Amino acid sequence: MSAFYDHFARHSHGQGLADHSTHYCPGCGHGLVHRDLADAIDELGVQDRTVLISPVGCSVFAYYYFDVGNTQAAHGRAPAVALAHKLANPEAVVISYQGDGDLASIGLAETISIAQMGVPITVIFINNGIYGMTGGQLAPTSLMGQKTATSPEGRNASMGKPLRMAELIAQLDGPVFVERVALYNAKQRIKARKAIAKGIRLQMEGRGYAFIEVLAECPTHLKVNPEAAEEWIRTQMEPVFPLGVKKDAIVEPWFHRPPPSFDPDIILALAGADRAEAGSASAPARHASGNRDRSFKLAGAGGDGAQTAALILTRAAIAEGYDSTHIPSYGPESRGGTSFADVHIAEGEVLNPSAARPDVLIAFNAPSLARFAPTVAEGGVILYDSTTVKDPKGLPAGRRVIPVPFTEIAAGLNRPVVKNVVALGALQAATDALPAERILGTLRHLFKDKPSVLPVNEAAFAAGRRAVELAAG
Repeated sequence: MSAFYDHFARHSHGQGLADHSTHYCPGCGHGLVHRDLADAIDELGVQDRTVLISPVGCSVFAYYYFDVGNTQAAHGRAPAVALAHKLANPEAVVISYQGDGDLASIGLAETISIAQMGVPITVIFINNGIYGMTGGQLAPTSLMGQKTATSPEGRNASMGKPLRMAELIAQLDGPVFVERVALYNAKQRIKARKAIAKGIRLQMEGRGYAFIEVLAECPTHLKVNPEAAEEWIRTQMEPVFPLGVKKDAIVEPWFHRPPPSFDPDIILALAGADRAEAGSASAPARHASGNRDRSFKLAGAGGDGAQTAALILTRAAIAEGYDSTHIPSYGPESRGGTSFADVHIAEGEVLNPSAARPDVLIAFNAPSLARFAPTVAEGGVILYDSTTVKDPKGLPAGRRVIPVPFTEIAAGLNRPVVKNVVALGALQAATDALPAERILGTLRHLFKDKPSVLPVNEAAFAAGRRAVELAAG
C-alpha cells in the first residue's frame, strides 16, 4: 500500500510521463514534503484513517496525489476544517497542509485559535517566503529587502517584518510539539522527515497539537535554478527563521473523545427541543420516505422565510428519527436577489450536507427559480411561488413542476409572513418526505410560547397542502 495514488490523473488524464508527475515546478519544496508525508503515513500504517486538508495555494491539487481522505478548504480555513474533522471522527489522523500566504495571512486567526485549543491535529506549514501560486506577491514571511511582485523595490519597514510562525505558535499553551526544518541538504531532509512523522505520531497517541514549519524552495519566483534556491534558503532564510525544535512538551495522552451521536433525543436536546415536537413522548416509527437520502434546496430573498422553513424541516426530520442537516447560505441579499438553504434527510448518516443537485427545490422568487431550477435532479420536484413568478422560462424537462401561490395564500390569511409555512405544506403534499403531523408537531413546539400565532401557521400549512392536492386533480 502507498499513500500516493498509483496514477496521477491531473495531467493528460494520467497518460505517459504525466502519470507520475506532480504539477509542482522543478526544484519546488512541495514535492519533497509530499514524499516525506506519504512515507510517514505508510510507515505509521494510518492511510485508511488519514484526512488531508489542502486549501488554496500551490498545494491545492494535493488530492490528485494522496490516496487518503481529502478535503479542500477555503483560503485560510484549513485549521477550522481540520478541527471539524477531528471532532466528528476522533480516530481520524487529520493533517492540515498549508502555505505561508494561506496560514500566516488570511488564516492567521484560525491558526492561532486552533493551536491554542491543543486538539490533536498535525499542521505542516510550507514557508517559501512568497505567494507562489498567485504570482509571487509579498507574503507575511518574505524577507526584508526581498523583491516580489508587490514589493518591486524590496520589502521595507513600512511593510512590516517577517512573521516567525514557529516561534509564535510555540509560545501558546495548546501545542505540544513545534519544530522548524529545511530541505536544502540530505541532513536537513532527514530532520524534516523525522519531524513530520513525530507530528503525526503525537496525534495518533492523543497527546496534542503539532506544528512543523518547513523552509521550502521556490525557484520560480526567486528566478534561480534549484541549487541556487537551496543556497538562498540556507544563507538568507535560515538566519531569519532559525531551524530547530521550538517546543517539545511531555504530555500524557489525554484526547479520548467518543464519536458524535446521531441519537434524535440528544440532537434535539442540543437544539433546545425535545420529542414533544412530534406530538408524542414516545420514540416514533421512522416514516418511509422511499429514499435513503433526499436533498432539498429552499431559496428566496431576505424576508421570504426560506431559512426558517429549512430549519423547521430539519428539526422535524430529526424528530422523525432521521439524520438531517441544514446549511444556510445568506449571501449579500437583504431584499431581492437570492439566498438559500440546503437540507438533507437521510435514513443513515448525511455524508454531504450540500445540495448541489437537489431532489426538491422551493423557490420563493424569480432569481432563485432561474438559478437553481437547472440544478434539480432528473425526476425531482420544483415548487415555486406563482404569485411572484408569473411566467417562468427555461425550466428543465423531466421534473415535476408545481406552481403554488405562496404569497397570495398567506395574504388571504392576513399574515403575509407565513408564506414559508404555506410552502412547507406544499412540500409535504408534493413529496410526502415527512408526515404532516410531524411537521405540525415541530411548529407547535416552536410556537409553544406564542400560542396566538399557532392557528394561522396551522392554517397556512393546511392551505399549502390543499393547493398541491387541488393542482394534482
